[in-house]
Formats: sequence, structure tokens, C-alpha cells
Amino acid sequence: MGKWADGAGTLTVPGGAAVPLEVAASYRARRRGLLGRDGVAGALLIVRTNSVHTFGMRFAIDVAYLDRSFRVLSVVTMRPGRLGMVRPRGRHVLEAEAGALAGWGVRAGVRVHVETGFAEGPDRGGLTEGPTPGGLTEGPTPGA
Repeated sequence: MGKWADGAGTLTVPGGAAVPLEVAASYRARRRGLLGRDGVAGALLIVRTNSVHTFGMRFAIDVAYLDRSFRVLSVVTMRPGRLGMVRPRGRHVLEAEAGALAGWGVRAGVRVHVETGFAEGPDRGGLTEGPTPGGLTEGPTPGA
């Protein structure tokens, strides 16, 4: 499995603006997600998961299920106290406040761009070296 780490990054949607991104990679960060918060500035990427819940949430969220090449499989809005469906082809989940993903142009079929300070190899999600020093960005996935 690739090397993911908790941290910050940037989410870019084709034709859209750059959005601040928080990455939840550790067991603890993925388990906590947005629980106990009153909101989120930007978005949260939860890696290595294909389902989420909103039990204990204080606000409604948009959830985008992403495949291994960061292509959006589906986007749903979930109110607090809900259990999301498992997406078998899903590899990562993007969460934001309700309505935010549509405003950024995130919809099924769109491939989002993730830039972070860590990497997953090209065979594990399509991340390759990026333009910023020490940063890595999503690039073409072999065979895609």
C-alpha cells in the first residue's frame, strides 16, 4: 500500500479554484473525520475507505466517493445521523459542508486533482511529482 500521512494539501477541480484540503490517513484521523466539528474550511480527504457515516455530526455534509484515480464515482449529501452506502469501487472519500462540492464543480465523472506533501506511487492512485518543492500532485495513471 502507498504511503499516506495526515496533513494538508490542495484540491483542484478542472476549471475550478484551489480549495484547502485536510488529509486523514491515520486510523485515528480517519475514524474522527469531521466528528465534533462545527464546520470545515475547505474539504477533508479520507484515504483508504469506501463508506462513511454522520453519527455524531453537527452539520450536513457533501460526500464524494472517489476511485483509485481520483475520479468521482458519486456525490451525496448526508444529514447528521446517517449511514452511507458502501461503494465497492471507492478508494477514497472527499467530505465538505453541504453544497460546497457542487459549488466547486465536483460531480460524478470528474477527476479531481490532489496536491499534497506526501506521495502514493503511480500504480497506487496516480500521484506523481508535482510543481511545488517537496509537493506531489496527481498525474496520469498508467493504463488509464
